[in-house]
Amino acid sequence: MKLGFIGMGSMATALATGFIAAGKLSPRDMIAYAPNREKLQANADRIGFLAASSATEAVKAADLVVMACKPQQIEGVLALLGDALAGKALLSVALGWHHDRYRALLPATRVQFIMPNTPAAVGEGVFLFEEASSLTEEELTFSKELFAAIGTVITLPSSQMGIGGALAGCGPAFVDMMIEAFADAGVKYGLSRENALKMTAQTVLGSAKLQLVTGKHPGELKDAVCSPGGSTIKGVTALEQAGFRANCISAIDAIMKS
Repeated sequence: MKLGFIGMGSMATALATGFIAAGKLSPRDMIAYAPNREKLQANADRIGFLAASSATEAVKAADLVVMACKPQQIEGVLALLGDALAGKALLSVALGWHHDRYRALLPATRVQFIMPNTPAAVGEGVFLFEEASSLTEEELTFSKELFAAIGTVITLPSSQMGIGGALAGCGPAFVDMMIEAFADAGVKYGLSRENALKMTAQTVLGSAKLQLVTGKHPGELKDAVCSPGGSTIKGVTALEQAGFRANCISAIDAIMKS
């Protein structure tokens, strides 16, 4: 299937690059439109996709259309496209633009809302597929296989897309803050910034992979590192006293209440 991108910012570029690297699509299977022609052409030259002269051109040439522009721009884009999306399949990665919202405006368009996160840029994304979907079975299967090639695909009911987005979409920022904080501690005690960041990031990556591969509860993995009277349990105690886990939950509470 040919993919047409409306918007070619950081997320769309990450997706296009990832699909090519995973061998799921060739550069010539993709066409994209973005209003910044100079940036669009630069990305097209680097990645190899076709640069469209208009959003309508990109839509007409595509089997699946990826709506990847900013959420506040979508209504204007839809007005510009007119009936070009009629009979088409639309994959939207724009926050807040869920299935029913599109269908109210585009009753003749098949729609799938997908919430991505930034680790998609390195093939380790989380892609939340809204359970409400009007894609054909073939289109849905193809879409899930496409995104699974560059990360993990999870299907959620519409009512859980908000909390899913809070964890997966906002989560990278919180993990980045944690990496920065522990690296700061390393620098405080004499490590170079480069080494402190590298060992902290790899520890986070390795710990996450260990949990995913073994399926063990994080508490069990934590306990395996905590020797009686040892250094780790003392650090765990300090984190508990500082409200580490409660603060993590509070961060998600703040998002869900906003």
